[in-house]
Amino acid sequence: KYKAVDTASLNPEQRQAHTNAMRNFVLSGADLVGAEKERFARIQERQAEISQKFSENALDATDAFAYYATADELDGVPTDVQQTALAVAKAEGKDGYKLTLKMPCYLPVMQFATRSALRERLYRAYVTRASDQAEGDASQFDNSAIIAEILALRREEAQLLGYANFGEVSVVPKMAQSPLEVTRFLRDLAVRARPYALKDVADLRVFASEHLALTDPQPWDWSFIGEKLKEARYAFSEQEVKQYFTAPKVLGGLFKIIETLFEVAIRKDSAPVWHPSVEFYRIERAGKLVGQFYLDQPARTGKRGGAWMDDVRARWLRPDTGQLQTPVAHLVCNFADGVDGQPPLLTHDDVTTLFHEFGHGLHHMLTQVNERDVSGISGVEWDAVELPSQFMENFCWEWDVLKHMTAHVVTGEALPRALFDKMTEAKNFQSGLQTLRQIEFSLFDMLLHTEHDPALDFMPLLRQVRDEVSVLQAPAFSRTVHTFSHIFAGGYAAGYYSYKWAEVLSADAYAAFEETADANGLPSIETGRKYRESILEAGGSRPAMESFKAFRGREPTLDALLRHQGMA
Repeated sequence: KYKAVDTASLNPEQRQAHTNAMRNFVLSGADLVGAEKERFARIQERQAEISQKFSENALDATDAFAYYATADELDGVPTDVQQTALAVAKAEGKDGYKLTLKMPCYLPVMQFATRSALRERLYRAYVTRASDQAEGDASQFDNSAIIAEILALRREEAQLLGYANFGEVSVVPKMAQSPLEVTRFLRDLAVRARPYALKDVADLRVFASEHLALTDPQPWDWSFIGEKLKEARYAFSEQEVKQYFTAPKVLGGLFKIIETLFEVAIRKDSAPVWHPSVEFYRIERAGKLVGQFYLDQPARTGKRGGAWMDDVRARWLRPDTGQLQTPVAHLVCNFADGVDGQPPLLTHDDVTTLFHEFGHGLHHMLTQVNERDVSGISGVEWDAVELPSQFMENFCWEWDVLKHMTAHVVTGEALPRALFDKMTEAKNFQSGLQTLRQIEFSLFDMLLHTEHDPALDFMPLLRQVRDEVSVLQAPAFSRTVHTFSHIFAGGYAAGYYSYKWAEVLSADAYAAFEETADANGLPSIETGRKYRESILEAGGSRPAMESFKAFRGREPTLDALLRHQGMA
């Protein structure tokens, strides 16, 4: 039916949707016949089933861990984290402080707990989740066999479609033209970042030896050393900054920048919700409904970790009725709850996460495309889909934007400029290390889906990638791949590189706002309008490179990314 369509009679949106549909039909096995078609269908069903099981195991393994610490063991741990841990233990009728592997608890323990033994206990539990290395009952959630089966099924799927491996299948609908282009991009970036990463590690080792009496730092020490070095070098901590970012104030500031830059209004709305803490909003332009979203911010038991945006429905001009269906999105985070009646406090990373997910949401909700399959995020190349989200993160580093969304939780005072200046100085702290970490994940993912034999253990490949890229080696017992949900349950298989790829796009796009900012550093509304029209409103109705060039007038370069991350 699709092959019989006269594409000459279609408008550009419909033509793009048709092109995508033809490609997707082929990738979904539409050209296969007989036994091959049946086998392909069974592969898809099985992958869906075991990917779901992978996610469940990762969540169950995380939830299964609990350590009830004493007050002495929690020396250095932030007060709000201690209060939450105490309250949770008390609610269970247990003594002590309940520590878990969920991020709002795990991360501050790793960063601030002075007891190395406590950090080691949580670290070992965290990096062995859902693996054969997990202690005791937690090994029941081992994902090893599932990973092996997923990789074998993906290789078989690729070969049925006429490709050598799943990496080749993965790049077909992306901006990148081949797996080789991706690995070259990653290795080029790794070479540029490596000198900065080596300096990062050298700084950490010297500081640990001279100031913390740690002459042989272990894997569970690095976050702690990093936080102490950051405090010493920049004289502030995330805990200090956190007091100025209350969730309601941050949300109000975020709405303000969106409303100003993209010429919309955000209003509270009503709809049935799945939990009392979930909020529902509408976005209007010139009094007309543009889109709506659910906002689910707090962490809670049984809720999937992390943060994400997903689409409830897309914008669509219905051909049967001529009615316009407006888009709706879920925006989900996992922020720590407030304690003692105070509003929730966000770290600056939390604030950045919130802006990131709203970037995805705006891409979905501000679209003006009427063809459902290419409106909003639909039809956008996977390696370009992070452009609007990472773009929004930049505003978290603009003083004239940030100052309006801060108020100290006790005094109500705005974030001091001096503290913000220290934050910006610290912005690229360990950026070399962080870049190599993401390249490690990305390169491993692509090689796992191209060069690796699924019948073999993947750990030697992981060690090979770490030897090539990393400057800090993970311990032999580490099994973080076993909870790498992005590539085994989240759609990023042979596509994790997309984050770095999109960082290049988003940094270059944001540079346009830097170039056109006013004397006070405030972003230009005209540039905001051009960005909205060229990228957000266009959605997936044309190739991402065309949208980028419509905004910037040229193809992207690495320059802005390296400059923004202090590696120019």
